[in-house]
Amino acid sequence: MRRAALRLCALNKRLLTPNRGLTQGAQEPRTQGILRMHEACSTIHVNHVRNKLREIVGVSTNWRDHVKAMEERKSLHTLLPTSQQGLPPRTMKDSYIEVLLPLGSEPELREKYVTVQNTVRFGRILEDLDSLGVLICYMHNRDQSAKMSPLSIVTALVDKIDMCKKSLSPEQDIKFSGHVSWVGKSSMEVKMQMFQLHGDEFSPVLGATFVMVARNSENKGPAFVNPLIPETPEEEELFRQGELNKGKRIAFSSSSLLKMAPSAEERTTIHEMFLSTLDPKTISFQSRVLPPNAVWMEKTKLKSLEVCHPQERNIFNRIFGGFLMRKAYELGWATACSFGGSRAFVVAVDDIMFQKPVDIGSLLFLSSQVCFTQNNYIQVRVHSEVASLQNKEHMTTNVFHFTFMSEKEVPLVYPRTYGESMLYLDGKRHFGSMSAEVTMRNDRLVEH
Repeated sequence: MRRAALRLCALNKRLLTPNRGLTQGAQEPRTQGILRMHEACSTIHVNHVRNKLREIVGVSTNWRDHVKAMEERKSLHTLLPTSQQGLPPRTMKDSYIEVLLPLGSEPELREKYVTVQNTVRFGRILEDLDSLGVLICYMHNRDQSAKMSPLSIVTALVDKIDMCKKSLSPEQDIKFSGHVSWVGKSSMEVKMQMFQLHGDEFSPVLGATFVMVARNSENKGPAFVNPLIPETPEEEELFRQGELNKGKRIAFSSSSLLKMAPSAEERTTIHEMFLSTLDPKTISFQSRVLPPNAVWMEKTKLKSLEVCHPQERNIFNRIFGGFLMRKAYELGWATACSFGGSRAFVVAVDDIMFQKPVDIGSLLFLSSQVCFTQNNYIQVRVHSEVASLQNKEHMTTNVFHFTFMSEKEVPLVYPRTYGESMLYLDGKRHFGSMSAEVTMRNDRLVEH
C-alpha cells in the first residue's frame, strides 16, 4: 500500500494557490483558509446546486411537466458546434466553484446529514459531489448568450475519492470546491475537495476525481466541449495528470479479468488459497474446509431493492447518479459492519463506472459482497442492476468499489468457486490501487 491521502489533499491544496488566480485574502474567521477567485467567486448554498442546474438546462421542477420540458430541449441541437475548434478555450478558474454546506448554522439541514453515531452521512456527501461535478462542467462550457445550455452533462465515472481527515462533525460547516482539470473532445475530468471548519479555519477532508461526459440536447449522442488551457506550471501538472489518469483507466480496463486471464502471480495466489482449504483427512478436491479465522465469500452478501420514484430524478428525468451512489454506499457500509462485527469507516471510493442510465419507475437491485480483506481493511463490491416492472430482464447499471476500515482486525475471506476467485482478485487489485494506507485507528472516519 502506498502512503498518504493526506499528501494527496496537500498536493491539491498547493496546486490551487494564489498564483493561479486564487486568493485567501482578508476573510472572516469562519471562511479563512478557503481558496477564492479574484473574480468575486460567490459561494453557493448546497441546496441551490440542483436548482441552478435546472435553470441552466431549462427543465421543469414538476414531474407532470417533464415530457414537455424535454421536448423543448430538442430544438437546442442547432446550438451545438460541429467541431471543438469553434469553441472558445477556458481556463481552470473559469469553472471554479465553492459550495457551502452550513451544518453548523442550519440545524434543520443537519437532520438530513447526521447519523445515529453523531457523524456525517457519507452517502449524502456522495450526492453533493455528484451534483457539484455536473455544475462545474456546465460552468466550464457556459455560453452567456444562450438562455439554456444545449449540452446534457452526465457522470461517466467516479475515478477516485480519498479520505484525508479522521472525523466529520455534523455540527460544523462544510465547504466543497472544485474545477475542471482536464478536457478531451467530449469528456472532462473534475477535481473536487471537501473541507470542514475546525476552530477558525477550514481543513481538508477529502479529494475527489470525477469524469463527466457531454452529450447532445436530447442526451442521445456525444457533444463537443470547450478546450482547456492551463495557465501556470501547477495547472499544467494537473492537466498532465489528467492525461495520465486517462491512460491508466484504459490500461486497467484492458487488463480486466472479464477480458484477460489472471497473471501468473494471481493464479498462484488462488491456487495456494485453494490448497489451504483442502481437508487433510480426505485428500480430495471435493472436500473443502476453512482455515482458522476465515469466512467463505458466499456468506458475506447483503441485498436490497429500491423502487425508482420521480423524487430521485436528475435534470434529465433519469435516476440521479448521486442517489445510486448513496444507496450503494449505505448497503456496502452495512455489509462491512456486519462482516467485521464493528463499526466500519470509509477510506476510499474507487472506479465507479456508470454503464447504463436508470429510468424512473425501474426496480433497482443492489447486491453487496466482501471480496477482499487485509488486517482491518474490508474491500466491498456492490453490483447494481435494473429491471422494469413489465420486463423481468436484468441489466447491469453500475459496479461500485468501496474500501472500509473496521475498528478491529477482520477475518480473511475465501472464494469457493472460480467466479468468486475472480471477484477476490478484482477486489485485491482495487485495494492495491488505493492511494493511502490510512492509520486512523483511534479516531473516527466517515460513517454512513
